[in-house]
Amino acid sequence: MRMYDIIERKKRGNALTEEEIQFVVAGYTDGSIPDYQVSALLMAIYFQGMSLEETAKLTMAMAQSGDMIDLSPIEGIKVDKHSTGGVGDKTTIVLAPLVAAAGAKVAKMSGRGLGHTGGTIDKLESFKGFKVEMPETDFFEQVNKHHIAVVGQSGELAPADKKLYALRDVTATVDNMSLIASSIMSKKIASGADAICLDVKCGTGAFMKDLKDAKALASAMVDIGNHVGRHTMAVVSDMNQPLGYAVGNALEVIEAIETLKGNGPEDLTLLSITLASHMLVLARICHNLEEAKHRIQEVIEDGTAIAKLQEWISLQGGEKEAVLDYSLLPTAQFKSEVILEKTGYVASIDAEAVGRAALVLGAGRETKESNIDLAVGIIIHKKIGDEVKAGEAVATIYYNDKEKLQSAQSILVNAYDLTTTKVHKPNLIYEIVGV
Repeated sequence: MRMYDIIERKKRGNALTEEEIQFVVAGYTDGSIPDYQVSALLMAIYFQGMSLEETAKLTMAMAQSGDMIDLSPIEGIKVDKHSTGGVGDKTTIVLAPLVAAAGAKVAKMSGRGLGHTGGTIDKLESFKGFKVEMPETDFFEQVNKHHIAVVGQSGELAPADKKLYALRDVTATVDNMSLIASSIMSKKIASGADAICLDVKCGTGAFMKDLKDAKALASAMVDIGNHVGRHTMAVVSDMNQPLGYAVGNALEVIEAIETLKGNGPEDLTLLSITLASHMLVLARICHNLEEAKHRIQEVIEDGTAIAKLQEWISLQGGEKEAVLDYSLLPTAQFKSEVILEKTGYVASIDAEAVGRAALVLGAGRETKESNIDLAVGIIIHKKIGDEVKAGEAVATIYYNDKEKLQSAQSILVNAYDLTTTKVHKPNLIYEIVGV
């Protein structure tokens, strides 16, 4: 088999076979196929596209290029949730105890963030002593007994995807739907879940800015998951403004706790209940969405969800008292209000800019070696559709480094666009795909 012939076939629009795809993925991963030939193939794929069968085969080849996690020691259906990422997206910290309290088993491996704020693992480290690593046998035992464990990714998941993405990034071939979908799904499939609930974000703070593209990505990932035997569905949700009000690690943890207590922001609560309900149906804990939503509301109202969060934090060595006493979480030394000197209604918020302001404060990583300040971040007070009066605060910045304040202030002021006419609040959930 020659790489030249594979490039030629795809250039002419022919479908690649499973053997050809495996040959390319294995050869590029071990270094026997050079960058320039894979670059040529990626460009051919970019213009000629891939069928569902080809995309599914590429996904599996990338998943099998590294560790394939076996969750079979955990009894029952293992359901995972994946978000394509956004600003203020703390749903895993809400969903994990919520779904576990309702009877499903949550065995999740999460990553650290490289961007405007930390990832789920970083946020969980806001609880003093929380352990993000544990032996595999302890992980299985904890999920079987207590229905919940979330740890950092171990081993090497889909190394082929890592190499291919880096090459796509410098060859202008990132924005191809088959390549994006297979990249995301290869890691989810390698993680071992039986069923997958996807939250595909759309808007200024998301990878997919356009609703048509977000729906296409959701459909592509659902098709891949189902094609390879993983029951998969997706929620397409809005990210034209931050989710909830908090952006920053410990600040987002507090908002997640309040949501589990039944006091969370309307948008975060709605999205969490929607995703959790679908997860319960995927896990066959509930027969339908109506039953699942009732069950989720029940565990929030009777305190079971917040008790499960405390149990989870304690099981992994964290200070569970912080769930009730926020002073035990990392706290910034200073805070400053962001004032707009005009009156009107919020027409738009540049969610990506809000994330950039949080990054400037130190809430995220610009490189893998960057240190995160878990205490800093932003609380948004005014969102799309809200009225703003001149001199009123639209946000509060929590910071530890005074030199970073002015830059963050400037970014946030420019992130807001006001209008004199009343604005309707945007829909949060655009579409459900795959149910």
